[in-house]
Amino acid sequence: MKFERVSIRAVAAAAFGAVALLPTGVAAQAYDTVISNGTIVDGSGAAAYQGDVAIKDSYIVAVGDIDEANAANVIDARGMMVTPGFVNIHSHAQPDAVATAVNMLTQGVTTEITNADGHGTTDIRKQLAGFAENGLAENVGLYIGFNAAWAEVVGEDDRRATDAEVQTMRTLIEGNLESGAWGVASGLDYKPAYFADADQVVDIVSVAGKWRTNFPNHDRIRPEEGYSSFKGMTETIAIAEQAGLTPVITHMKTQGAEQGNTPAVLDMLRQANAGDKYAATDIYPYTAGLSGLSSLNVPGWALAGGREAMLQRFADPETRARIIEEVERAMAQRFDGPGGVYLFQMGRELTDVIDEMNVRPGEAVLRLLEDQEHAAILRFGKDEDVIDFMQYENSAMACDCGASLEKKGHPRGWGSFPRVLGHYVRDEKALSMEDAIRKMTALPATIIGMTERGYLAPGMRADVTVFDPNTIIDHATYEDPTKPSVGIRDVFVNGALALSNGEATGAQGGEVVLRSEHMPTRPMNAYTDERSLSGGGSVTSGGEGFEITMDIRQDGNSRYATGSLRLVDGSGEVWSPYQLGVLQTADQWSSLTAIISNPDGDLRRVTITTDGGADGAAAPQLLIEEDDWGTLSGRWMPGAQQM
Repeated sequence: MKFERVSIRAVAAAAFGAVALLPTGVAAQAYDTVISNGTIVDGSGAAAYQGDVAIKDSYIVAVGDIDEANAANVIDARGMMVTPGFVNIHSHAQPDAVATAVNMLTQGVTTEITNADGHGTTDIRKQLAGFAENGLAENVGLYIGFNAAWAEVVGEDDRRATDAEVQTMRTLIEGNLESGAWGVASGLDYKPAYFADADQVVDIVSVAGKWRTNFPNHDRIRPEEGYSSFKGMTETIAIAEQAGLTPVITHMKTQGAEQGNTPAVLDMLRQANAGDKYAATDIYPYTAGLSGLSSLNVPGWALAGGREAMLQRFADPETRARIIEEVERAMAQRFDGPGGVYLFQMGRELTDVIDEMNVRPGEAVLRLLEDQEHAAILRFGKDEDVIDFMQYENSAMACDCGASLEKKGHPRGWGSFPRVLGHYVRDEKALSMEDAIRKMTALPATIIGMTERGYLAPGMRADVTVFDPNTIIDHATYEDPTKPSVGIRDVFVNGALALSNGEATGAQGGEVVLRSEHMPTRPMNAYTDERSLSGGGSVTSGGEGFEITMDIRQDGNSRYATGSLRLVDGSGEVWSPYQLGVLQTADQWSSLTAIISNPDGDLRRVTITTDGGADGAAAPQLLIEEDDWGTLSGRWMPGAQQM
């Protein structure tokens, strides 16, 4: 494949539009790192091209044909793909593993959002402090978990919450959104959240509606509904829509008897995206999951009240017989029978245990659980369905894994992202490289509301992954789940080289990442979309004032925004574009990253946000974020209609 090479001077000249002056010192800037001669896949979905990426401090400051002479460090990426760092929005990262995060860095992941399936605690500030205690090799953010709130307030019993309990949970959720949670995650298939009636789930999570955020949910699969994944997904969408949130169907699948039902599911999803509605999904590239043996096999009523209550029910002969019947029905309809269950901690198939015990399958499960809970690999589907769901335009790649020090588990913990790029992109050609990278970077970032990650563009955080498209592949298996993938060569996290030539460096450039009220969940702008932002405003912080005027647009098929930007600080110094980044837009909202310079050639990175949709906003708000200036806020005066 032949790629064009883009000149930074041409890009910069186009970016200035009406501003004819090219800032002095474009080629003379001192960069920390230049990644040169790579094939850039920028996360937007646009075609790959050859170019260089310049990093200074923790940001991308230039993309194009860059003079390497003044770079402290030059990395030759000839023959390599250079992409944004991958964003895993369905993470089960372990607090003791994020300091090194080797299994994620070797997959190209630079950011994880955990408390997936509604787990975690009801105090994410304290939880994040625990994650960051020993340093971070990757970026870490958290959801607030519905399950965590329900378990803390209602407990393990099968009952409705009282009005007072509902209000307590609403308060917990809102307080954690104020603390920077990236959405309200739920796992309604897991007890005790399983016992929450849908109307109460809506009532509780609707407190998040004004935050314009998302509701990722592990769908609730009920025996009375024939263990239907389709009905579980329908419930997720209905709850989110009624609560004023964006539904995210997590680790999307059709299982058991519903395998091959992807056309109906995709039609449902496209209906959920009709008009001004938005629904998204995440998916991992395997046909088996991992969960507790009891969690998805033992009926909910038998688990109510916790483990001791479950064991008491097992001890009653009549009740035990009923549970055995329901366990066997669940395995048959969800996992094609006991042959779909692998007890990886024992290193044994459930069918072998059944033969050894010489009992019926349900009885074997109960005997295992009477001894202890077992984690299990649960085979649910077929590869054709995985491909169909992977190709869905709003489906983000997420591994349902996270930073881990465990030696046993699911191969997705070491192989997910390389498996997509090696097996499904290169070998099967089920996805283009550009679309696969989009689904690992900009799409998941916009699903949760991020503005400074997900694209390889000026002003974005310097989370960068460099890999060999010819060799990248996973090697982890169900029998050897921690065997490292190959092909990911270098990974930068906020400008720090965390992986070099496939080996972790020990660098801890990761940060705790927090969401603000001005980071809405939104559909990702297609790279062919035309969008614009024109107007001006004034902002202040700590007594310091700035004036800004902008006339910015991003044409269809343009990699970066173009146009004029003029920012005057309190001393009268004028700052203008060095390189403009990506203009992102949604309803009454926009965000632009940029590198700006003064007449002396000094560079600053800014994120400029306009927001007319924040709760209680009397007028559109303007925010300018820069590391030294902090967050400057004021009023935005639009000069033209946003597109």
